[in-house]
Amino acid sequence: MGLFAYWGFDAQGVVKTFKTSKKEAALTLDACGASKLSCGYDRELIDFLKARNIPATLFITSKWIRANPKLFAELSSNPLFDVQNHGTEHKPLSVSGKSAYNIKGTANADEIKAEVMDNHDLVKKLSGKSMSLFRSGTAHYDDESVAIVGALGYKVIGFSVNADAGATNSAETIQKEMAKTKPGDIIIAHMNHPESQNAKGLSLALKKMLDDGWKFVKVSDVVER
Repeated sequence: MGLFAYWGFDAQGVVKTFKTSKKEAALTLDACGASKLSCGYDRELIDFLKARNIPATLFITSKWIRANPKLFAELSSNPLFDVQNHGTEHKPLSVSGKSAYNIKGTANADEIKAEVMDNHDLVKKLSGKSMSLFRSGTAHYDDESVAIVGALGYKVIGFSVNADAGATNSAETIQKEMAKTKPGDIIIAHMNHPESQNAKGLSLALKKMLDDGWKFVKVSDVVER
């Protein structure tokens, strides 16, 4: 490991977009569950996606699953949603214990493996599904950690449109950020903060995009293109 190894959203190997010649993008929603506040569930947002038949990739932690076992069973069995790996403890991925947003990251390869595979095993046990896409807590990585995740059989998924800034944006700002979407973008937002303005902002933005001819896809259907 180099002394000045990269740390952030854009580590080598992180997938942030996909190739397409069409007007299509991927909506991803994180369910973090690192605190009581973030173990919530934005039913209004999920119900909107169901009503409009908009597919989404859901990156879910073990913490959120344990706080919402019935909801996890409901979401993981719905073909509209693709459940993927957001980690066991919602940690940034580092080989040296780096932190992001005051959350201490993993400290070595063994901790990285546990962060990925313990959640993998939990989801497999509860749903029978084997996940293949990973996004860390805070979406921060160093280059070494991305390589380790790759060796575990996972692709690391970042984002190119930050719709909600960790569920802190206003509905108006969410709409402005979503309006920046380009073909092949991967959009990040959150489904675990019902107290936020995500449902309002995202629903208005998604309605406009559908009216403008946009199509939404699951990340697992497009990352191999």
